[in-house]
Amino acid sequence: MSFLKGLIDNAKDLLPDSLFLSFSHRQKIGRFPNLRRPSTFNEKILYRCLHPDPRYVDLADKLAVREYVERAVGKEHLIPLIAIIDSFTKELFDALPNSFVMKANHGSGFVKIVRDKSETSFEELLALATKWLKTDFYRIARERHYRNIEPKVFFEEVLLDSSGNIPPDMKVHCFNDPSGKTTFYTLVISDRFTPHPRGDFYDAQWNHLDISIGHYPRSKTPATPPAHLDTMLEIAGKLARNFEYVRVDLYAPDDEIFFGELTFTPGAGVYRLRPEAIDYNWGRLFHANLQQ
Repeated sequence: MSFLKGLIDNAKDLLPDSLFLSFSHRQKIGRFPNLRRPSTFNEKILYRCLHPDPRYVDLADKLAVREYVERAVGKEHLIPLIAIIDSFTKELFDALPNSFVMKANHGSGFVKIVRDKSETSFEELLALATKWLKTDFYRIARERHYRNIEPKVFFEEVLLDSSGNIPPDMKVHCFNDPSGKTTFYTLVISDRFTPHPRGDFYDAQWNHLDISIGHYPRSKTPATPPAHLDTMLEIAGKLARNFEYVRVDLYAPDDEIFFGELTFTPGAGVYRLRPEAIDYNWGRLFHANLQQ
């Protein structure tokens, strides 16, 4: 079975981007997408994968985007940087503080949280950094704007709330209509770095919605809204104002708000939304520019 899966995966790697994305959509969503006249949310995300706005390159780069964030909402919402490296050496490892976050700038999932440096090693982090830098993130899901991002590894301070916990991810889906109105749906990923992460959607009034995405189960009870929910949505709106749609990732520990990243093609257009009607409803909110 693993041999057959390997053959299928290798065959998929040879497909042109449009076919690769169409088959991935069929496999994950359950139907082939209409890429000529996309109408659902996932179809419009697939269209973006194939026809990215040139601005996405710098804004999806987790380092280059910091300049945009500073201009739009202020430097105080940036997680403090510790170092950006060209090569990872033992001297640099020794100079790192006891706790830090190691990331790569050119894709999703390149995150290593170190709460206590004595629990890791230079060799472990060097192997991880080398793996990240060798990963062509574009080839994973054919999101074309990622192929023009120069891979780099960097280190940030660890964000903790007053209880010493890592705050949940606040993934704010921002839909802008031609009149200037913004519709917000916030996906809260709790306990992300544990064996049992959860994903919960809330509207702008923090109503707990019956929506699930991907593999994240919903929580049985809603989370407490962030202390400054209105400010969080205002910041997300400012960062999203120049786009028909973008997901703005934020962290809101206690009374602070920090920027995470901008994501223009979440799930590469193959994130299954439940109930299925949400894919169509969000597609109607997504006033995509379909000029090729």
